[in-house]
Formats: sequence, structure tokens, C-alpha cells
Amino acid sequence: MSRIGKTKIQVPNGVNIDLKGNHIKVTGPKGALEMDVHPGILVKVEDGALEVANQQPELRAMKALHGTMRSLINNMVIGVSSGYSKSMQIFGTGYSIKEQGGKLILGIGYCHTVEMPLPKGITVEIKTPATRGNDVPAEFSISGIDKQLLGQFAAEVRSKRPPEPYKGKGIRYADEHVRRKVGKAFGA
Repeated sequence: MSRIGKTKIQVPNGVNIDLKGNHIKVTGPKGALEMDVHPGILVKVEDGALEVANQQPELRAMKALHGTMRSLINNMVIGVSSGYSKSMQIFGTGYSIKEQGGKLILGIGYCHTVEMPLPKGITVEIKTPATRGNDVPAEFSISGIDKQLLGQFAAEVRSKRPPEPYKGKGIRYADEHVRRKVGKAFGA
């Protein structure tokens, strides 16, 4: 039995859960999310808590799916009640970010700006729109209720200009540590 899978999910006030066969819909103050649960996994609502049970504990694949399904449902409950957010920074002289017409526009050192359409349910809050030298980065945060969609979009934004190891220029997560390398050393 999965240690993660057997722990119950506490449902906060204001969150409603609808179970119809293998389909679960979680509705809360921030929005609604829905998902199909694997047929070998049973979800029950008891006393304001969700319980995820494995119907075939002898199969190795079902043991893995037990914990996975519980984590996905827990992420849905947290997402509709409080939401998720990722803080990001852009380092590099002259780099900038702005949101315009449902698109994220990045000026990150290419000869053109990079435009990325915002997925439905994702919002961007820009704290510092442009870098000031190499010391003050441009800062922004991406937020939404779907943890998977949020992480995927943040990874796509970072992939447009990942941080380089010599000067540290590029897009990074706020809590990310970039290992720096020493440049060429000239002989005397």
C-alpha cells in the first residue's frame, strides 16, 4: 500500500467535490478543475475528507497509481482553494517583460521580442518590468489553479533564455541557484 495514497485529503470549507463514476470535479472559490480517475482506483468522500483506495493492491503498477492519483486530487483541492504561484526573475542588461493583449512579451537579447500567448487560467503579475544593470532583475510571478499547467508554462518561459553560467544572464526561478563558472584566465 502506498504511504502517500493511504493518507486522507482534508477538504477545506467552500470546496465542493462531485463524483460521477470515475470522473471527479472539484469546485472552490478560485475556480473548478476536473479529471478522470483510473478505473482501478476508488475515491470516497467521508466526513469532509477524501479517501483514495487501491482496488488491486497486488499489482505493482496500481501501487504506483494509488499515490499518483491521490497527489493529483490533492493538487486540485489546493488549487481551487488557495491557488499556486511561481516567482521568476530575468537577469541581463536591457532585458524586459510586459503583458499585452493576452500575451507575454519578452525582450531577452534577441533581435526580436519573444511573444508567448497566456494559457487560459494563467495570470502574470509583473513587479519590476525591466532590469537595471546586472544587479536589479526584472521580477514577475505566474499564478493559476492548475499546478501542472502552471509548471509547464513557467518551464516554457524559462526555456526561451535559460540562465548561462558565466554572467548569470537569462530567465530563472526566484529560488533557483545558478552555478557560476570562472571565465578564461589570461597568462601574464
